[in-house]
Amino acid sequence: MIQGLRHSRRGAVLVTSALATMLIVGCSSDDGDGRESKEPTPKPTPSATSDQMKALEKKAEKALKLDDTDDSDSLFVESGLERVSDGIHTRSTLENGKSYTLAVVCSGAGKVRLTVTTDRPVRQTVECDSVPIRQRITDAPEHVETDVDGLAGSSGIIGWRIDELAK
Repeated sequence: MIQGLRHSRRGAVLVTSALATMLIVGCSSDDGDGRESKEPTPKPTPSATSDQMKALEKKAEKALKLDDTDDSDSLFVESGLERVSDGIHTRSTLENGKSYTLAVVCSGAGKVRLTVTTDRPVRQTVECDSVPIRQRITDAPEHVETDVDGLAGSSGIIGWRIDELAK
């Protein structure tokens, strides 16, 4: 009877070792073709200091020409700046049937996901390289939703601006 327990313990240890090995191999990253990925997993960047954030805000404002906007600009509708970690989640009220330009810029590091919803959502990825992207909104509905969320490891400032197109 003691020999039978020894053999069953040895078998249990072997089965456990085999299962652990399969689990480790099965959980390794691969590129989809069975090869293990050589690229390191991106790590979140440390949060920026307030001076760095102010500098990124200035870059975003300059890229969107927000520093040139005043009350006499009749085509300007609205704008805003947010931290990438907070994102942008806004619902703008526009005049039905008119045409507008939405400009979005990300200043910092990484990428953000932009979603603009008029009739149906339009999504795109934007680099945090301080270069604004523009999207025309023709025959605008009454409301346009703009959502921008930072992707993993991204940090900085997101800016947006809506202007009515001149006739």
